[in-house]
Amino acid sequence: MRLLVRLVITALALYVAVRIVPGLGYEGGALGMLGVALVFGLVNAFIRPVLKLLTCPLILLTMGLFTFVLNALLLLLTGAIANALGIDFHVGGFWPALWGSIIVSVVSFILSVFVRERD
Repeated sequence: MRLLVRLVITALALYVAVRIVPGLGYEGGALGMLGVALVFGLVNAFIRPVLKLLTCPLILLTMGLFTFVLNALLLLLTGAIANALGIDFHVGGFWPALWGSIIVSVVSFILSVFVRERD
């Protein structure tokens, strides 16, 4: 159940980013957005740890600010994979990806605060 809630939160955060950030686009329904959220989650689960390990000195040198760049690159990769899968989600470059990743992080955090699991 937790995974499904996480998927819906990510899909809503991506939807908000698409609506706010020029350069991010999505044409389709809710099921397609859930597909984008699934791709984004898989990219973050498998590729992000490797990139963070490889760029650890750069992250430390910039006091964590390089993490924003990594998030933007992961959103760009998500757009490329989604397009390859036939989902019409596109990221129009690095700057929209950077702003989009910031929006996704903030909205995901806010929604996660409201959806707490009980032990």
